[in-house]
Amino acid sequence: MRESFFNRRAFLRGGAALGAAALWTPGVFAEQLLRTPSLTEGPFYPDKLPLDTDNDLLVINDSITPAVGEITHLTGKVLGPTGSPIKDAVVEIWQCDAKQVYLHTSDSGPKAKQQDKNFQGFGRFTTGSTGEYRFRTIKPVAYPGRPAPHIHVKVKKGDRELLTTQFMVRGHAGNARDGVFNGTRDLIDRELILVDFKPIKESKVGELSANFVIVLGRTPDDRDTQPTRTRGR
Repeated sequence: MRESFFNRRAFLRGGAALGAAALWTPGVFAEQLLRTPSLTEGPFYPDKLPLDTDNDLLVINDSITPAVGEITHLTGKVLGPTGSPIKDAVVEIWQCDAKQVYLHTSDSGPKAKQQDKNFQGFGRFTTGSTGEYRFRTIKPVAYPGRPAPHIHVKVKKGDRELLTTQFMVRGHAGNARDGVFNGTRDLIDRELILVDFKPIKESKVGELSANFVIVLGRTPDDRDTQPTRTRGR
């Protein structure tokens, strides 16, 4: 998988002594799987959901005009603390469009002329038996006050919110100046919210792929949810 399957102690020691099988096999050191850190929801979770809330954020309903931006195929899995897949989890993502406008009246209202009307801005996907999810969206861009391009993520099951977080683009210069990223003090937690956006070799239009594995700190049967930490966009 990715960093989420690392044992924290092994991560700190470099992991070499445990061997590749221990680092990459679900269930090994299961009690110490690295939980995806919770981060702020921010002020721009849509206050009015779009009519189209599917997992393709580039095309709204039957429109033939796609959104502006670098096409990105975002995939991942939702896993429990022992590495078992979580079925029927609803993964939601939201982000600003390529013109730096969120799908929220306090942002899109003042910036109505600037907004990309063809970008859905929000999407949902329900995981199957493997815990996998997938979206088609754009590579995130920086937003005024948030120099780190990012995508917000919320995981729900039934009427319960299990995790709210966000992830940033690995290697982006704006990360070092971003308040939310810098508010994540733990170096391992920082690593877990950085995602590579890689060119898809066979794509003729410059599409990208990104993968973000979500490890929940509690199973959906537990009563408590994970709290958010700090406020930000």
